[in-house]
Amino acid sequence: MDQSDDGRIDAIWVKRATRGPMDAVERASLVAGRGIEGNANQGGWRQVTLISKEAWEAAEASLGATVAPSSRRANVMVSGVDLRQSRDRVIGLGPCTVLVKGETRPCTRMDAAHVGLRDALDPDWRGGAFGVVVTGGVLSVGDRASWVEAGT
Repeated sequence: MDQSDDGRIDAIWVKRATRGPMDAVERASLVAGRGIEGNANQGGWRQVTLISKEAWEAAEASLGATVAPSSRRANVMVSGVDLRQSRDRVIGLGPCTVLVKGETRPCTRMDAAHVGLRDALDPDWRGGAFGVVVTGGVLSVGDRASWVEAGT
């Protein structure tokens, strides 16, 4: 899939506390330079974490199991947008923009969710991407997701 393809936001999760549960929400407020309002992670380079629905489905296929996507502990699931090799690209999420800073590497917590999930998420950026909020606003499930420009 080409990185210019338009996609959509399929799910949004907010993490109330470090290592806490991921709460599914229909909309979330992104604050420039901070992250998702009410999310445990604020500031730094990991203000928002993203996962691709297609990459998640590929991981499930390699596992031979269905696993709740919230197990990945990402904030936003997109479909129709290829996150691979997206460092320094800007993604539009509804009215918001996020500068991708890198690949989210799967950690040992993945195997706590399902044995083998960490390895299934390892290849081809299947674990997703993380970035910083450039333009804040309210994003909603169903909003458009697309690459808007090359980053700096």
